[in-house]
Amino acid sequence: MGGISEDFDKFEKRYAELHDMFGAAGVQGKDLANCAREFAFLEKLIPKINGCRKIAREIEDAKALLASDDKEMRGLAAQELEKLEGSKDALEEEIRGIISPGEDDKNVIMEIRAGTGGEESALFASDLYRMYARYIERKKWKSETLSSHPIGIGGFKEIIFRVEGKSSYKNLKFESGVHRVQRVPVTEASGRIHTSTATVAVLPEVEDVEIEIKPEEIRLDTYRSSGPGGQAMQKTDSAVRITHIPTGIVVSCQDERSQIKNKLQAMSILRAKLYSMKEQEQHDSISKERRSQVGTGERSEKIRTYNYPQNRVTDHRINKSVHNLTEIMEGGLDEFIEALAKNLK
Repeated sequence: MGGISEDFDKFEKRYAELHDMFGAAGVQGKDLANCAREFAFLEKLIPKINGCRKIAREIEDAKALLASDDKEMRGLAAQELEKLEGSKDALEEEIRGIISPGEDDKNVIMEIRAGTGGEESALFASDLYRMYARYIERKKWKSETLSSHPIGIGGFKEIIFRVEGKSSYKNLKFESGVHRVQRVPVTEASGRIHTSTATVAVLPEVEDVEIEIKPEEIRLDTYRSSGPGGQAMQKTDSAVRITHIPTGIVVSCQDERSQIKNKLQAMSILRAKLYSMKEQEQHDSISKERRSQVGTGERSEKIRTYNYPQNRVTDHRINKSVHNLTEIMEGGLDEFIEALAKNLK
C-alpha cells in the first residue's frame, strides 16, 4: 500500500487513546481544543482505514481463488481482483488526501518582520498586520496571534499569527516577500519621504502527523516575559524559547500567560517552518530558501511598493499598479490576489 498501511496501527492506537481521554475527562482548556481537533481528524480517517483493511482481506481471498482448478472461478476471481485493486487505489488516495491535504486547503501561519528603516519599518509592519487583519475579517476567517514583539510607538519588530479559513493559504501564499513603503514617517520632523521595508512569510500550517518532531531534537528554555503586556507575568517563567537542534531554528512565544500555551504556540510555528523547509529542500539549501521567501529586507528585493504620496500600490512581479492605497490598506486585496493567482504558478 505504498507505505501508508505502516501508519494504520499508529492512527488507530492514537484514536483509542483520545477516546479514553475524553471519556475520563482527562483534558481541559486549550489542550481540550487541540485534542478535539486531532480526534475529529482521526474520526474522518479511521473509517477509511477500516475500509482499506477490508479490501486488503478481500484481495487476498481473490488471489487465493486464482489457484482454483475451476477455469470459470479463476476468471471471476481475476475480474474481482482487478475491481478490488482499483477500489484500493482510490481509497489509498483518499487517505493520502486526509493525512496530507493539498497546501491550498491548509490554514496559514503568517510572519511579519520589520526590515530596513528603523522605527518606520516597525510601524509599517504594524500597518501590514492591520491590512491583513482587515482582509481576514472581510473573508470571515479567524485569526489568532501566536507571537509578537511590539515597540513603544505602536509598531512591531515581529508578529506571527495563525489564519484559519477556507482556501486561506491559496489566497495568501503569494504575499511572501519584501514589502516596501514610501511615505513621510510620523517620526520625521522635516517632512521628507522615506523608504522602508518589512518582510512577510506565509507558511502552511501542518498537523503533528505531517511533521514529526522528536523530543530529543528540541531544547526548551523558559524565561520571564518582557515588554508590553509582560509586566503582569513577571512572577513566573511563562515565556518559551524552542530550539530545533538539527536545523538551528529558534522560535519564541511569550504572549500567553501560561507556559504550556506558549509551548503549544511555539511548536505550531516550528512545525510550519520545518514543513516549509522540507518542501524546498529538493530545490535548495535552507539559507537560500529563507532568502527566496522573505529576502534580507533590503529595499532592492521588493515584491510590492506602497507609495503614500501618489496613493499608489504596485506589485512588481506582475507589473500591476492601482491608485487606491487607502482601500488596499483597509484589506481590499482581492484585485491583487486574483491577479497574482492568475499570473504566478
